[in-house]
Amino acid sequence: MNVDILWSKFLSTIKEELSSLSYNIWFQETELYKLEEERAIIIVPMPIHKKHLPDNYSEVIISTLNKITGTNFELEFLLKEEIEEKEKETKQEEVILQTVSEGVPSNAFVHSNLKKQYTFENFIVGNSNKFAQAAALSVAENPGKMYNPLFLYGNSGLGKTHLMHAIGNYIVENSNRRVLYVTSDQFIEDFIGINKKNSRGNNLDCVDFFKNKYRNIDVLIIDDIQFLGPATQSQQEFFHTFNSLYSDSKQIIISSDRSPDDLKLLEDRLRTRFCWGLTVNIFPPDFNLRVEILKKKIAAGAFEKDIPQDVVEYIASNIGNDVRQLEGSITRLIAYSTIMGGAEINLDLAIDALKDFISKGMCEKNDIHRIQRIVSEYFQISVEDIRSKKRSANIAFPRQIAMYLCRQMTSESFPKIGTEFGGKDHSTVMHSVEKIENEIKINKDLYNIIEKLKKDIE
Repeated sequence: MNVDILWSKFLSTIKEELSSLSYNIWFQETELYKLEEERAIIIVPMPIHKKHLPDNYSEVIISTLNKITGTNFELEFLLKEEIEEKEKETKQEEVILQTVSEGVPSNAFVHSNLKKQYTFENFIVGNSNKFAQAAALSVAENPGKMYNPLFLYGNSGLGKTHLMHAIGNYIVENSNRRVLYVTSDQFIEDFIGINKKNSRGNNLDCVDFFKNKYRNIDVLIIDDIQFLGPATQSQQEFFHTFNSLYSDSKQIIISSDRSPDDLKLLEDRLRTRFCWGLTVNIFPPDFNLRVEILKKKIAAGAFEKDIPQDVVEYIASNIGNDVRQLEGSITRLIAYSTIMGGAEINLDLAIDALKDFISKGMCEKNDIHRIQRIVSEYFQISVEDIRSKKRSANIAFPRQIAMYLCRQMTSESFPKIGTEFGGKDHSTVMHSVEKIENEIKINKDLYNIIEKLKKDIE
């Protein structure tokens, strides 16, 4: 049985036996790396999982695997970086078909490497990624005919990999085309394997395996192409692979963290080919999309506790643009509530739970944060003070000015502004705005201060 399908069945089974909290914290982000010599090697996200899972869940893991496979396995838990280090040391070809002996090339078609959980149906669409989603679906519906190659680029955590897997899964489900997803690191490793010699003193088996894997397919999806930069010989091989597939009207899908023009370490002839089809920039999610992503995560988790809207908006305003960080913040919040004895999830708890999760370098992700900083600097108080519940005059008055400027200079609602100021009620924001509006009509000094702050903000 394929390891991806096996682990998907395992997760579905064990999810029914555990509470949603236990499943989400300890199992949701695990992967089955491979089964070898009656040993199941499981990838875990953090070091704490390496100790907690064998200490508390080894019996249920072994029994569940036995139900699915009819075999008992010894368990080994590794971090992804530990597996990558092992692969670098051994430099062995990883053939995913479980029927192939390790280290022996095969002319059989290798597994697509697609992750079934990434689909178009669960890709959350907003203004920042709407075009990318539409382009991806067009390619999925007409591989090799629409936008070849398709080049997706943008910062990490914006959904490039999700869309690439979604394209592959759609094609596999709706046709008999052969799809292969790899990272550029895997391409390099496979190419290095060509230089290995077998017992007969040649490398023909490895060469045949490589060509069959990368050229005898209908769709090639290659992630993080920027890492191909330092590997000059691998670039040359990818150039020939690209030409072979393109000339046969096979679909090529590529992702990167930067545009083709910015991939300075890649050969010009490669960067030129990347622009033959369609180049799509995936932009960071705006506030509304971040809220929708969080709501989707909450709904999918079926958590035992409700998460209020103001908490969702606080997270969306402060966690940033990485979808993985957004989703991780919910898991962290739920875990924190549990550790605190089942404390009620509210804005105060969220601020406390996520204070170390929110990078200090992310204090200015929208116009409200910029206004808060500029007003705080002018009145020589901290941004933390202006967002706090302190009511002393030297803090309350600058806070009211900042709320007024946020209302005047942004399109944000009263509730959204209140959320950014430590969870203030919308009526508090309205009162502050009205007070400053009336005051500047009769106080020329305040009017001049407001005008100066506006210029600084603009």
